[in-house]
Amino acid sequence: MSYRRKRQAAVAVGRSRLAYRDLLAEAIAGILQRPSRSVLTALGTVLGVGAFIAVLGLTGTAASQIDTRFNKLSATEVRVDDTGGKDSGRVPLAFPRDADERVGRLNGVDAAGVYWKVRLGPEQSVRSAPLGLTNGADARTQVIAASPGVLAAANARFAEGRPYDAFHDSFRQQVAVLGRSTAARLGITTLRTRPAIFLGDVPFSVIGIVEDVQRKPDLLMSVVVPRGTAELVWGPPTDTRAQMLIATDLGAASQIAQEAALALRPEHPEYFNTVPPPDPKSLRAEVGSDLGQLFLLLAAVCLVIGAVGIANTTLVAVMERTGEIGLRRALGARGRHITLQFLTESMALGLIGGLLGTSIGTATVVVVSAMRAWTPVIDPLTLAAAPALGLATGLLAGLYPAWRASRISPAEALRR
Repeated sequence: MSYRRKRQAAVAVGRSRLAYRDLLAEAIAGILQRPSRSVLTALGTVLGVGAFIAVLGLTGTAASQIDTRFNKLSATEVRVDDTGGKDSGRVPLAFPRDADERVGRLNGVDAAGVYWKVRLGPEQSVRSAPLGLTNGADARTQVIAASPGVLAAANARFAEGRPYDAFHDSFRQQVAVLGRSTAARLGITTLRTRPAIFLGDVPFSVIGIVEDVQRKPDLLMSVVVPRGTAELVWGPPTDTRAQMLIATDLGAASQIAQEAALALRPEHPEYFNTVPPPDPKSLRAEVGSDLGQLFLLLAAVCLVIGAVGIANTTLVAVMERTGEIGLRRALGARGRHITLQFLTESMALGLIGGLLGTSIGTATVVVVSAMRAWTPVIDPLTLAAAPALGLATGLLAGLYPAWRASRISPAEALRR
């Protein structure tokens, strides 16, 4: 039997049919009958999908920025730890006196310097007045012994004065450089009065105040003195090991990390442990993963709220339209037709919410990127999947209300 005859036979026995065009028209009419309710119902999906797009877009954009900043700063930093190897107890300081020059001769090194924390006596502190006077005492400030290359490797920017140099270090001059916050705590606001501080009972002339650094930010909270002076006054490091900070050209860090130990002590490279910069790809992946997991959870919560809103509104609509459902059933509509009608309405609400959410999320990524002077990064697959996510949310939310509508009997509905 041909398709046309089958269709005629179905009509002859009273079997009803619902064309897809009519189904879509009925769904749109149901949504437009209550526009305010439809807008509020789709709001949860809009927020969920918008958060989904914004999270993925901002995570990708931030990851790109992390790469840029990492390459400019962290990827050009190498640290060398003085472990002393098997002779650690016998060799308190493995770095030679000319460590800065030895490493500085390596191709790709901008600056390098040795430093360690100085341990003052139990009754000693950092003071801006002679011993016996109480004004300007600060027991919290740490003292760092550093060769001149440390300030250069940290790219210190001075508010006043200047850094000490190789002359001060070689001739063990009692000079000091202060971080701005340390200077403020000690009551030193200017160098015009040639201020001095006392580390315990040893005076040091302040020749510079550091305003900012790009590396080793604890310098801003410290008193920095020449390495040679620290060795003369307090001796080599005792309860801590020295370290070296190396600033390199972009792309040279890995090579410098392999060569630094041999350049420092060719006869005992095992005295040092070199720490190269981490892999920028793995760092970006870790940061992007952490951000993505955190905010995608928020997007999922918004989508769940949107799905509950659609389900609740669709269920209320089923109860309100019981008479309409009964009339349709009495005129020949089958249960699956009613199911498809309400499913289509909830899917349409989800799709509308998905499209609006995609637009809002994309606009959010672009605006935030423009405000931070970043390049927005959004995966095209994410933009394509977002409306489908809203559609799926509407489909899942409408399953139960549509099933309830299909179970209403015509006689009971018409009696209401």
